[in-house]
Amino acid sequence: MPQLSLHSPLGPITLSEEDGKIISLDWGWGRDQTETPLLCQAREWLDNWFDDPQKAGPFPFPLDPYGTAYQKKVWSALQEIPVGQTTTYGKLAQKVGGSPQSIGQAVGRNPIPILIPCHRVVGTANLGGYSGDGGVEDKAWLLQLEGAALPHHA
Repeated sequence: MPQLSLHSPLGPITLSEEDGKIISLDWGWGRDQTETPLLCQAREWLDNWFDDPQKAGPFPFPLDPYGTAYQKKVWSALQEIPVGQTTTYGKLAQKVGGSPQSIGQAVGRNPIPILIPCHRVVGTANLGGYSGDGGVEDKAWLLQLEGAALPHHA
């Protein structure tokens, strides 16, 4: 499976491709580096996104995350949240079905963070969790980069 790593403001991240689609974004530097056209385009998009998320626009390349039908439904809904905006676990549960807890579990298992913007889902009184290496601090940083209002967090 081709992988390509890049330096980001959050540290090194690695994109993985399978059958012409992005299947994961992982924290850290990948062992193997393969510059496929898709991975190079995705790396360039991410570089631009980190410079100005509003200008970069939605991720324009195909994604194919591994997951259950319910997880994919949640991840699809995440991609509809505009840059610089947030929603809550509860509101997302009302939209796609399920409970806030099941939304939190699906969001936490998102294999393509940033590109599937799970950082845009917050609690009603706090940020909630985040699976990136820096945890909630990374989530807050991503939201601030996008210009989103942050809930008060304890």
